[in-house]
Amino acid sequence: MAGKRKNNPAGSTNSYRGDVLRVLGALKVATADQIQRIGAPHLTFRHADKPTPSKQKQARTASHTGALSDMRKHGLSENGGSTETGDSLRNLTLKGLEAASYEMRRPVTEMGSTARGAGSSGASHPMAVNETVIAMLRPKPNLAKLADDPPHVQAAARAAVDGPDGIGTIASYWTEVPLPATGTWNAPGKGGAQADLVLTAPQDGVPLLFIEVDNCHETAEELAAKLEKYARFFRRKTKDTDGRERPMWRTRWTAPATWSGDASHPPVLLVFNHVGERNPNRTIPRLMELTRHLWQGEPAEDGHHHHYDEKIPIVAVGLRNLREHGPAGPVFLRFGRAHPQPLLDAIGNPRRAAADARAREVARARQEEYQAQLRRVAQDQATKQVAEREARRPVCAGCGAKFTDERWKATQATNWNTPQDSRPHLCDGCKQKTGPAADGTAAGPQEHQEPERADGEPHGFRRNTQRPVCTECGGDFTNERWRATKGDDWDSTPQEPRPTLCGDCDRRHLRAELEEAWPGVLIGDLDQVHKQEQEQSVPDQKATGWFSRLRR
Repeated sequence: MAGKRKNNPAGSTNSYRGDVLRVLGALKVATADQIQRIGAPHLTFRHADKPTPSKQKQARTASHTGALSDMRKHGLSENGGSTETGDSLRNLTLKGLEAASYEMRRPVTEMGSTARGAGSSGASHPMAVNETVIAMLRPKPNLAKLADDPPHVQAAARAAVDGPDGIGTIASYWTEVPLPATGTWNAPGKGGAQADLVLTAPQDGVPLLFIEVDNCHETAEELAAKLEKYARFFRRKTKDTDGRERPMWRTRWTAPATWSGDASHPPVLLVFNHVGERNPNRTIPRLMELTRHLWQGEPAEDGHHHHYDEKIPIVAVGLRNLREHGPAGPVFLRFGRAHPQPLLDAIGNPRRAAADARAREVARARQEEYQAQLRRVAQDQATKQVAEREARRPVCAGCGAKFTDERWKATQATNWNTPQDSRPHLCDGCKQKTGPAADGTAAGPQEHQEPERADGEPHGFRRNTQRPVCTECGGDFTNERWRATKGDDWDSTPQEPRPTLCGDCDRRHLRAELEEAWPGVLIGDLDQVHKQEQEQSVPDQKATGWFSRLRR
């Protein structure tokens, strides 16, 4: 402990010094009160029971004041004057900015300047910028750190926690960011603007927002000239790392291609702090007219919304209303709209989003109706096919009952390997009633069961197969004819041109074809001709072994 006191005489902790680095790294210059309200908001409720506001402020800022004292000893911070109310201004040194870059995980080149000398004239504008950040953040206390405090303190802190949320964290805000219309980011040329604040909080629905704070010292014409510089910067394009030209702002910040369906420029929020002589209620209408070409959209075909492609969403709000209602309050007036809205609605296009949602719903309904129509057509076709099939279903000649699917399939078997049904006009029940004797009589010559072949018989038949019947004369095939017609099962015998005819009918057809081809020519022994025809169709094969001697 003695060592810690020697290094940090004010007794500050790492947590409070981290608060100082984060807040001053983002805001550049701030008071101890602002640092405490952002970094440790629970202290505001812990010391609310002090008798006077000054004692409350002294108590709740004591921890961060000690952290600033220790950091000044280490050369990380310094005093930068005082505000008009007498509060000391604090800013970081170059060494402090480097330390803050590690704390905030930002490149040192993007940390900005030290803001030295900002307090020489009271720093009214930086203080307004800081109050804007606090109003946008709406820091909420950590209830765990108030577990040992009185119930009324916990109740007040819980009410703050249950209130509307803010947007982003302190690391989401960047101050005094150059927007070069010419030159580079590090060396901007003339003609560009400098944003008071840049907010990047995609997790809260605000991917990119530029904020300008006015203490009501500038005229409408001066503000319009600043917005023209914004437009010039937004239109500037440069080559990205992939060699393609993109808007320059997209090379530094990430944002979606569209906001609520519009390919618009990033929005700009104007915050009016009414401390100067200008009345914002008069400045805003004049500013609307001067910048109409920058923000006015094109009406859609349905007339219910506008398109804002290549336009700047410009929104105005008073700092007092922002403090009271926060970003979720309906206090943001977008140029071109009649009524104030919450911030997310003001920078977006809710009417177009609603129209797009309606269009998607209509398209979805049409697609569902189309799919339902397809299902109805398919169902009607299936019903029609079933009806047609039922109309073709055979009826038993004995009992008049319709065939079952299995019986119908059995009567339609045409494969040689499938036995032909002997009574295709009867159902299963009537067929069984006829008995085996009647079944064999009715089959006649059409149904002969081939006996099982012996083990040594060459070219044996398949077991349990049915002998074919000639389709012309009805006679049974001989073994030789059956073997000749089964070329796929009997060695390499060629396929017969008329496999459904027996040998006699086949020779009769062959004789008729020859007489027709050569009229008047005497046809000799048809068996010899048929044999020669088969020998010519089969190429000579070299036979070896005992089978070749048998053939010779």
